[in-house]
Amino acid sequence: MTHKKPIAILISGRGSNMRALIESCAQPDYPARIALVLSNNPDAPGLDVAREAGLAAHAIDHRPYGRDREAHERTLDAALRAAGVEYICLAGYMRLLTPFLTSAWADRMLNIHPSLLPAFPGLHTHERALENGTRIHGCTVHWVTQGMDEGPVIGQAAVPVLDDDTPDTLAARVLRQEHRLYPAALLRVLDPAGAPVPNAAASLLSV
Repeated sequence: MTHKKPIAILISGRGSNMRALIESCAQPDYPARIALVLSNNPDAPGLDVAREAGLAAHAIDHRPYGRDREAHERTLDAALRAAGVEYICLAGYMRLLTPFLTSAWADRMLNIHPSLLPAFPGLHTHERALENGTRIHGCTVHWVTQGMDEGPVIGQAAVPVLDDDTPDTLAARVLRQEHRLYPAALLRVLDPAGAPVPNAAASLLSV
């Protein structure tokens, strides 16, 4: 049996990428198990998805903490450590992180972003790609650092931008690649000697 490292997934909404990680972690030879799912949003649909999969899933609402982001993160951090978590995967976690959390989990926290970083950090990536006339778009898994979407790249997947694309159609095409990329990138982190992580150029061949 493959040794499975305990990971946590942080979500704010539906947890689409979380589903892909759940499916991968359910495989006996995948080297991770999901010890905890946390959300800053008590109404996040992804919490129910996680619970239906038999996972521990809890909300730590950020709103009672007001503007004190670090106080909220300290509560998150305590829950993560109590669950024995070793790595964190951000999957649509829509909170800007403070230096407290990025330092506490340096080199142990991953994020997936819907663009080929360093292009289009932040929000509304698909709209911006279309406005910019970009012909190749995609997604990136990267290490989380203090700078937003600035951490070292772990892996990328690319898709062509079609002439009739809208933000929604482009987002759907990228999302399919996100679901493939995130489990592969986490696998490479946990098992560096394993299969190579996807890269943007190769992924164009399998869109």
